[in-house]
Amino acid sequence: MPFATPVATRAWTIAKRIAVVLGSAVAILSYRYLFGFGVPQTVSANRYFIGWAVLHAASAATALLVGPLQFVARLRRSRPGMHRAVGVIYVSACLAGGLSALPLAIGSVAGQLASAGFIGLATAWMATTLIALQRIRRGEIAAHRRWMTRSFALTLSAVTLRLYLFVSGVLKIDYFSAYPIIAWACWLPNLLAVEWYLRLSSRSGRIRQAP
Repeated sequence: MPFATPVATRAWTIAKRIAVVLGSAVAILSYRYLFGFGVPQTVSANRYFIGWAVLHAASAATALLVGPLQFVARLRRSRPGMHRAVGVIYVSACLAGGLSALPLAIGSVAGQLASAGFIGLATAWMATTLIALQRIRRGEIAAHRRWMTRSFALTLSAVTLRLYLFVSGVLKIDYFSAYPIIAWACWLPNLLAVEWYLRLSSRSGRIRQAP
């Protein structure tokens, strides 16, 4: 990356590794929803918790776990069939997670601002994933990778949301004051960060096709 300093490049690499570790941890913990234990009261109070929460937790957790495999170059080159199979699982999980997020967003006890934030997240998550799927069907590999990167940045909102909740708890900020802001902050900065990365990558010649 000629437009990025070695320090910035190294920082980005470390950030990606941390994101994978945290994403895997959040995914594993999220599977507890399938067994109905450890669910926060603010989540279980959602009007549409029953039926939708389990589907959302399971699908989003699966997307978090398999998503990083899509970016392993060695897997893409040596086992393209496995890469496609994992891609099918990832896309299916994102779409199921996005669709099930919509009623949960509407039923949020944190108010309309929080609901709007999560509706925006669900919509952007599904849209970026579907565009990535469309691009690969057209054979536009570079554009496909760019949109998959955006999609996974939104998948990682499950991680950033929990980080912000932890920080707000440490700072003793009231849940109903913090959560509407977190509903937007958990994904918009993710998109900004990945756009910065994609622009630098494009300038360095890593990804030559336009979005």
